[in-house]
Amino acid sequence: MAPRGCVAYAPTRRCGPTAARRTVARRILGGLPVTAPDLEVLHPKFIDHLLGHRSDSGIDGFLGLQVVELEAGRLVVEFEVLDDHLTFIGNMHGGCLAALCDHCLGLVLYPVMPPGSWAATTEFKVNYLRPVSGGTCRAVAEIQSLTRRSAVVTIQVENDGRLAALAQGTCTVKLAEEKDG
Repeated sequence: MAPRGCVAYAPTRRCGPTAARRTVARRILGGLPVTAPDLEVLHPKFIDHLLGHRSDSGIDGFLGLQVVELEAGRLVVEFEVLDDHLTFIGNMHGGCLAALCDHCLGLVLYPVMPPGSWAATTEFKVNYLRPVSGGTCRAVAEIQSLTRRSAVVTIQVENDGRLAALAQGTCTVKLAEEKDG
């Protein structure tokens, strides 16, 4: 048995205020990397709030992003390419696709984390596969791995049914602390 204030893990023992947070994370995420088929919704109100939502502010508002599907480990977001998104040569600026990918990278994590948790992008990479000059962009983000401290997410972006970009990124995850009582 672990001493008071400590949590026993084979083969080590952790003590102090972070031990309880680690226990919550281990219980929620099983202590091992979790893949998408094993994920469960821990924050259903987040899904209810975002499904069909279109923001009026921020980068998601500028792009006109709309959440069309959201479930444990998977997010689909769409937006219409507008003249404001295009460069002087008539193609959408790559920063718009990067912003779309970054937005989806974090957003897909929130339904599978307890309320009060947060995720922040640590890094991501985008491969631009073809120019976008109009139509609809559709991003599908999927969680590939989730631990109590980080997540890896892939994003595929299609423009009118044709693959336009692929992205992969890592997020830092901070799980909400378990409240006593």
